[in-house]
Amino acid sequence: MAAGATAVSRQLETMQTRILIADDQPDVVGALHLLLKANGYTTESVSSPAELLRVITQQEFDLILMDLNYARDTTSGREGLDLLEHLSSVEGVPPIIVMTGWATVGIAVEAMQHGVTDFVEKPWTNAKLLQSLQKQVVLGRERKELARSTVRQNQAHQEVASLLHRHEQEIGEARSIQEGFLPKRIPQLPGYELASAWQSARIVGGDYFDVLSFGGDTLGLCIADVAGKGLPAALLMSNLQAAVRGLASPNLPTDELCARLNALLCHNMASDRFITFFYAQLQGASRVLQYVNAGHNPPIVLHQDGSHYRLTEGGGVFGVFPDQRFALGTTRLDPGDRVVLYTDGVTEASDPDYEEFGEERLIRLLQENAASTANELQSKILQAAGDFCRGRWHDDATLLLLAVS
Repeated sequence: MAAGATAVSRQLETMQTRILIADDQPDVVGALHLLLKANGYTTESVSSPAELLRVITQQEFDLILMDLNYARDTTSGREGLDLLEHLSSVEGVPPIIVMTGWATVGIAVEAMQHGVTDFVEKPWTNAKLLQSLQKQVVLGRERKELARSTVRQNQAHQEVASLLHRHEQEIGEARSIQEGFLPKRIPQLPGYELASAWQSARIVGGDYFDVLSFGGDTLGLCIADVAGKGLPAALLMSNLQAAVRGLASPNLPTDELCARLNALLCHNMASDRFITFFYAQLQGASRVLQYVNAGHNPPIVLHQDGSHYRLTEGGGVFGVFPDQRFALGTTRLDPGDRVVLYTDGVTEASDPDYEEFGEERLIRLLQENAASTANELQSKILQAAGDFCRGRWHDDATLLLLAVS
């Protein structure tokens, strides 16, 4: 009973196994056909090398069982060896077992060099032949599956590489778009110098600054930091930039502008997002700066003697309370003053020990360079913070500097 079950199991295993027999002797082909069919194999036969090469490119087999000697030469095996050489250049050739009655060590070695997996002498022993067939079919299927798996992996890698390439292209386009939002030229006023710097921690970021020229001697200055990094922050930044440019005017009070911006953003932002924002209007002739600080790092006003104060009046961040009102701050600037607007990427730049650059270092740097121009200051600040963090910016860093003559 157990033996019968084993035979049935073996038959099921070999039922779909296809073997191509290549031999020009009908009696040999007939005997092999009967033996293999009795053991569950499906066979097809060819009688010449040319026919074998034709069939192997048209159909799929699990194994080739072939003779080395055909009608032209019955002893040297040359035809069979030439055939093996041709087969070695055909893609996807299954395992090959050679059968010959004129075997020599030299022929066997040369056959193995051409990829033959086993060598059986005629007349054969049925049990030994079947054992060799089963072993080589299993090994061949494993190699085939490995090859298929490799192809699938290569295809998967190619798809991932293609996706990454498209993603990089999209990110690059997003960066170009974001850079297009930032001022290409900073408007200037007589008696003042303005300079800016933008250092993104990623390819795109959530920092924003702008200088709006309203004509005459009035400028709008703003800087903002969107919570988060990458594309989501950049999208919110572009939304904010469009809103500021659409609403800001010299006739709209700064506190009212911020109230409108906040109400608009509350309707357009997810609940887990917010924006810190600072906006000021500079009246050039009077040197008066009217401003609102909506939860942003308070800008620093530095006097020539090194003393300083912060611009803190305003209210909470944008995007949380739609009905929020903002207090209006006013300050008068003196000749020689420097006003430094910045995002937290500057002060939070960290060294390898996670120590932050910090506001104390920033203020000390400003005091040591109180007479520097706006361009010189922005360069020194960015250089110092960049050196401190070894060029590994963990957050976007943005500067907007105003120097009063």
